[in-house]
Amino acid sequence: MKRNGKRKGSTLIEFTLVAVPMIFALISAFEIARGMWIYGTIANAVKEGVRFAIVKGSDCSAAPNACSARISDIAARIHNMGPGLLPSEMNVTFTSDSGSISCRMDSCLTTTTVWPPAGDNAKGQQLQILAKYPFRSAIVMFWPGAGRPVTVGTVNLAASSQEVVQF
Repeated sequence: MKRNGKRKGSTLIEFTLVAVPMIFALISAFEIARGMWIYGTIANAVKEGVRFAIVKGSDCSAAPNACSARISDIAARIHNMGPGLLPSEMNVTFTSDSGSISCRMDSCLTTTTVWPPAGDNAKGQQLQILAKYPFRSAIVMFWPGAGRPVTVGTVNLAASSQEVVQF
């Protein structure tokens, strides 16, 4: 069987037309999965931080008990429950009835402020923790001008949890 000389490069062109979108779809699927993992990790870590805080209320810190929590204790719990999350990237806000305290996770780990504060640690009081973490997507490499740093692919993922002080 004789081959037609005019069709020599068609396989390469067809491969290119199919491979580029397939590579983009593959990277996109991995990036969506990575984003979902990061969000799920943040949500779980914040939930565990609030659960840790709600059992450290006024009854817990009354004599002879000495189990009140500091921001560093709660931040350590969040950090331990969020494997793979960089403390220098995460911003955390602790909210009670008297106000909010915001800090970056690496500085929260060294803050010795008692939280929830007196008056806000009574049984039935609302506590909330909000965490924000930037998600930088690898899809940015397909963005025009990606040779220089761009912020187009950054999305701040936020997760919060709210509970009532138990005792």
